[in-house]
Amino acid sequence: MIRTDALDQLPVRTAVPALRRALGDHGAAVLCAPPGTGKTTLVPLVLAGLTGGGPARRVVVAEPRRIAARAAARRMAWLLGESVGERVGFTVRGERRVGPGTVVEVVTTGVLLQRLQRDQELAGVDVVVIDECHERHLDADTVAAFLLDVRETVRPELRLVAASATTDAEGWARLLGDAPVVEAPGVSHPVEVVWAPPPSPVRPPHGTRVDPALLAHVAAVVRRALVERDGDVLCFLPGVGEIGRVAGQLTGVDAEVLQVHGRAPAAVQDAVLAGSGGGRRVVLATSVAESSLTVPGVRVVVDSGLAREPRVDHARGLSALTTVRAS
Repeated sequence: MIRTDALDQLPVRTAVPALRRALGDHGAAVLCAPPGTGKTTLVPLVLAGLTGGGPARRVVVAEPRRIAARAAARRMAWLLGESVGERVGFTVRGERRVGPGTVVEVVTTGVLLQRLQRDQELAGVDVVVIDECHERHLDADTVAAFLLDVRETVRPELRLVAASATTDAEGWARLLGDAPVVEAPGVSHPVEVVWAPPPSPVRPPHGTRVDPALLAHVAAVVRRALVERDGDVLCFLPGVGEIGRVAGQLTGVDAEVLQVHGRAPAAVQDAVLAGSGGGRRVVLATSVAESSLTVPGVRVVVDSGLAREPRVDHARGLSALTTVRAS
């Protein structure tokens, strides 16, 4: 059974008529919607005709990360009251859950790039949604170039949607042939900012190394948040190693500690996205939970102020992940 109550609460629903008109008139559109509005989950279902009464189409949604692809498919299947692999499925490296009735398939940009290399026409696909298009990397840029070329040469009827919360809308609109920009309203909530610096100076990050004193301080701030605030706590850390070390220092807290990153098991991802079952949770996550996932139940966010990003080592001529300051 379709969960119409949950679908009706998604703010992006107000932008759906304009998006349909844009695709009908131009065949391409740029969708700007803040995080948590439902652009990743509601829009593909509407475009596929699974809700909202539109024509039946086959939709492919491209996500930059495997964890985001799995999460989006599970959420859409939940909204339809189905299991993943029925009308909504996903394909990532090493895992594929689709069936003969699948009309919405969520894939990573890497998987979509491989398909375009094998089948440039994308036979049977009516709409491609490039989600989180602001995340620039080689696979995503190559996919966008392939899709534009395919649409201009062999598949002019292929519909393209570039969706993001923070993208350069005008730039993408020009890239898609002066496509319309559709904006969805967001929901604002009051935010209280609490500055909690370490009690003593810590060493700056170097390469992938992070001062253990900073991680101990982050764990202490999480404990403080559990005491002083209600609801679940979301803590941003730069990488898997830091997540594991902070989790080890949170042993004994009166909350379930969950670790979210690209290598997290599917069961952990499901537990994070399902919300609290009654007890409190501490979600330790990389930046994947900042733009690719919406974690329900969170009332407190602890930011370590660090992130891991690719940087070019000009001395070696190679790129590598480096810990940088971010907030």
